[in-house]
Amino acid sequence: MTLLSSLSLMGAVFLLAVSPGAGVFATISRAIASGFVNASFLVVGIVIGDIIFLLLAIYGLNFVAELLGESFILVKYIGGIYLIYLGYKIWVAEVSPHKIVGSDELSWKTNFFSGLLITLANPKVIIFYLGFLPAFINLEILRTVDIFIITMIVSLTLASVLLSYAYMATRARKFLKSKNAMNKLNKTSGGVMMGAGSLLILR
Repeated sequence: MTLLSSLSLMGAVFLLAVSPGAGVFATISRAIASGFVNASFLVVGIVIGDIIFLLLAIYGLNFVAELLGESFILVKYIGGIYLIYLGYKIWVAEVSPHKIVGSDELSWKTNFFSGLLITLANPKVIIFYLGFLPAFINLEILRTVDIFIITMIVSLTLASVLLSYAYMATRARKFLKSKNAMNKLNKTSGGVMMGAGSLLILR
């Protein structure tokens, strides 16, 4: 890979990452409800899902994408329903004046698999990579080191953008310490999470 192709790839992934979508909405929602650490596990899940689709595209497994076409519908509905469920949990979460937290009862595994489902439930991601990579990279002459570089560029760019969203949402959360304010914030973030789930289902 050349420096120019690497920078072009980084710029394109950055534009993809900053665009509003289910991943961005879910990350912001989780950060507002339960803080940066919980949101970071969700981001890891999203990134892993992107890497899976990226590697499928790199190795030219179009037939795998077509094979998964039918199951994508099922995964999409499962992912959407799951996000709506998490949004509901945030919506109804009790807020203690001594512990202003939305839904800390959700484990890191729950947050991780939520993020993974967000990506796996969206077949447009693999379509993006299948159609996008050849514009920047000759997939037929890629070496192992090139694949590693591409994976790192996508992972770091995507994670940086989403973690920045999570950090800003967490900072905003810290300014709202009253129980009433946090209740309203939970309603907002829960609604956003449920909206992200609905977005996946209705696409």
